[in-house]
Amino acid sequence: MVSSKKILIISISSDIGTALAKYYISKGFSVAGTFRTHSDSLNELSQIGVTLFPCDLLEDNSTDSACKLLENWAGAWDALIFCPGNLDPISKFEDVEFSKWENSLKVNFIAPMRVVRKLLPSRNTSRQSVPTVLFFAGGGSNSAPILFSAYTVSKIALTKMCELLDAEQDDTKFVIIGPGWVRTKIHETTLAAGEEIGLPHQMTVERLEKNQFVSMTRVVDCCDWAIHAPQNAVSGRNISAEHDEWDNPILESSLINEPKMYKLRREGNSWSSQK
Repeated sequence: MVSSKKILIISISSDIGTALAKYYISKGFSVAGTFRTHSDSLNELSQIGVTLFPCDLLEDNSTDSACKLLENWAGAWDALIFCPGNLDPISKFEDVEFSKWENSLKVNFIAPMRVVRKLLPSRNTSRQSVPTVLFFAGGGSNSAPILFSAYTVSKIALTKMCELLDAEQDDTKFVIIGPGWVRTKIHETTLAAGEEIGLPHQMTVERLEKNQFVSMTRVVDCCDWAIHAPQNAVSGRNISAEHDEWDNPILESSLINEPKMYKLRREGNSWSSQK
């Protein structure tokens, strides 16, 4: 009997984390994940067979303990998915409480890198499929959204780390998915900041009123595509669940033939007096 694939989800109690857990359980995979605080979603996940471990990403000892528990549970994992997302602090950088700014980078970027370091040695390289490390991107790669510098910088750092890790590890896929505007709890932070933050609050309210969001199904399907897509098509890349035609098989061929697609690049945006 062939054992089921093992999926590890960091911050499984997030909306996307919970949706992915339910999806992979329904496909017969074994799923385990971490959580910081108890919620109704955790009870539901436990009832359908998800294994849960406590983890506070701001505490190194807690993170290390959770990694050990995940490693012992999995033995060898097939996919490691990171779902933490912290928008705080929402403020201009010169006005920010710097300790909160640092904490945001730790939750969104530093702690996930700590987990990768701890768990990468236990990835499953014995199957025909390649193990996958999957992150989620955020807005700001192509613009400069004010008030969200910690969140934006950490997500851009994750995007570059996917490329760096891909260059270093030839037996593992590293992919980052931009989910777009998905109806999740993260928007409560923007709403709580109030009308005084201006456009971000206004845009969030309007999207909620009009229900203009990327469907969770599309996000989950995009993640599943990335996990099963060829390594040379997706590893080291930033894929948009909302805008990219990832469900078009022609895209895979284009990505394989164009290694610089969907990566952070200044190339092509240069000027010279010699031209």
